Amino acid sequence: MEHYATAQQVFAGALLFARLGAIVMLIPGIGESFIPARIRLSMAFVMTLALYPVLTVGAPAEPATVAELAGAVTKEAMIGLMIGGILRLFMNVLAVTGEIVSIQTTLSFAQTANPTQATPSTTLGTFLGLMALVLIMTTNLHHMFIAAIVRSYSLFPFRKVVPVADAAQLAVQTMGKSFALGLQLAAPVMVFAFIFNIATGLVNRVMPQFQVFFVASPLLVLTSLSIFALSLGVIGLVFIDRFRELLSVFA
Repeated sequence: MEHYATAQQVFAGALLFARLGAIVMLIPGIGESFIPARIRLSMAFVMTLALYPVLTVGAPAEPATVAELAGAVTKEAMIGLMIGGILRLFMNVLAVTGEIVSIQTTLSFAQTANPTQATPSTTLGTFLGLMALVLIMTTNLHHMFIAAIVRSYSLFPFRKVVPVADAAQLAVQTMGKSFALGLQLAAPVMVFAFIFNIATGLVNRVMPQFQVFFVASPLLVLTSLSIFALSLGVIGLVFIDRFRELLSVFA
């Protein structure tokens, strides 16, 4: 390797690739499970070559032992996993929204393969997950991923210890906020379903012979999906705004 790069340059590039590779494997859009791992790693390698002159200025010296080398690479990978994992956790917002709306509309049994989670999910949850990816790409929000990667070296430089406690606290807060936001986005359908169920219950009490289930179920599905369709624009705008706020923490 001395004919092409010094050992110090190879070591600095390995540290950079460890963090970038971990981030690229998890961030929304690029790090989806349906994208082959080789493509994601290739992209991380290209980004490493492009950002090497900028980000390796403060790289530590070449370690003397293998244990120190493994520790330095592991630390960079942990920082990358922390950043990518927190961004990935926020994507659960629309998954929660889809699950709640599906439960309220009696469509929770309709399961489809969700490419964003690599597990079966409700049809509405899968739709919202794909909508989130489209919004991230069309609004050029993925450009902030690169800014977040560059700024991460100011927040977490090479020589700084990994803030495990702060990372855990941020992950818990992100998970809690994502669930609360998902519940808020599904609120219109929840409120309507609650009022509709009370009304059908009163009708059933007044007229026990009336087949409420056969009349109410199609009406509940139709009206709930109509309300859900009307609120899609607000759901997309609120999600993008909150996701941009989360990215601003790193970028």
